[in-house]
Amino acid sequence: MAVPLSRRTLLGLAAGLPVSAALTACGTSGPGKSGGGGGKATYWYLSGQPQEDVRTGAVERYNEANPKGRITPTTFQNDAYKTKIKTAIGAGQAPTIIWGWGGGTLRSYVEAGQVEDLTSWFDENAEIKKRLFPSSFGAATVDGKIYAMPCETVEPVVLFYNKKVFDQVGVEPPESWDDIMALVPKFNAKGIAPFSLGGQSRWTNMMWLEFLFDRIGGPEVFQAVFDGEKDAWSHPAAIEALTKVQELVKADGFIKGFSSITADSNADQALLHTGKAAMMLHGTWTYGIQQADGGDFVSSGGLGFMNFPTVEGGKGDPGNTVGNPAQYLSISSKADAEQKKIAKDFFATGVLADEEVKEWIDNGSVPIVQGTEKLLAQSESAEFLQFTYDIASNAKSFGQSWDQALSPTAAETLLDNIVKLFQLAVSPRQFADNLNAVIGK
Repeated sequence: MAVPLSRRTLLGLAAGLPVSAALTACGTSGPGKSGGGGGKATYWYLSGQPQEDVRTGAVERYNEANPKGRITPTTFQNDAYKTKIKTAIGAGQAPTIIWGWGGGTLRSYVEAGQVEDLTSWFDENAEIKKRLFPSSFGAATVDGKIYAMPCETVEPVVLFYNKKVFDQVGVEPPESWDDIMALVPKFNAKGIAPFSLGGQSRWTNMMWLEFLFDRIGGPEVFQAVFDGEKDAWSHPAAIEALTKVQELVKADGFIKGFSSITADSNADQALLHTGKAAMMLHGTWTYGIQQADGGDFVSSGGLGFMNFPTVEGGKGDPGNTVGNPAQYLSISSKADAEQKKIAKDFFATGVLADEEVKEWIDNGSVPIVQGTEKLLAQSESAEFLQFTYDIASNAKSFGQSWDQALSPTAAETLLDNIVKLFQLAVSPRQFADNLNAVIGK
């Protein structure tokens, strides 16, 4: 059921998630490039393996079946894409099909009249909507109307760890924040970074705050920010979360030089599977990257995974999660009638077709298509897929990534101040003051 973005996106229940959900790379690698000439419609999306091949494969299959209505794809690295797409849309030069994460950015496009209202199209194609996981429509919905096609996979953020490194040091995975802080000196003493972090990409740091805000104060703390409540960033639980992050930084909890490591390069991922770092907080798309780049790291049972630990005295439910409920495709309002027709036909016949669903599962992802239980169970990654499904389906709250939930203006201020927070350049109080200044903007 579609629900207004203003409330359900952040506090929406994930209960009722069918065993099908989804995973896609928020941080990917590879240079931007174009492919498939002769298209009448255009489509921009993220590069980086193994996700890029799945996206490109869907376009190629569609083009083969529709030679007179082709789609030309262009790929970009994650961070470059976020800038490029906003600039192109603002200049009236958007691609026909716009890949995104929904939420506040989508709202800004809607308010500027830059994307198509798809509500009536979904009403006319009810079987398409019924096929997808219902909660995926929250971040696609603005003021009760649908402006994007949910696609790909569900991506909760989880805590990954290198089992071999833990065995080497003789310690157990953390069950609480106190455990995390106690592990830091033990790994450092062995010359192993406690946590990998691609801090230059900014959004990677953000995941730490998303979980700490939730675990300490519950999802209501960030919901107040999202709802525009005055001084919401100064909530005591927010200040405590900001303080704990800086305590972890001061304790050398992260790899040295983390502020110069990018997620787009997958350098943060490599630190985990090579044993240079013991743990990494990241989205579930990490599994596919570890599988593709880590040699036998995954197949030999070296990769561990768990939900984020509890914080002593915290109010948040330990089963809550954060991340991306899905990915989203919108249609530019500037596209001509033929381009819009091609895009809608691609949504109906090309997006999450059976072959694509199988490819996501083979990559260790849970697609947002209902009724894939048997496929998940048959996968070589069945244990991880079931873990992902359980996290998403059992969470009382599935908070959308903050930089996507907020407006572009507020999100940019957030990301800039997160960098300063992790570099110890601002105090928790200064961080809160800076963010309070852009609430509702």
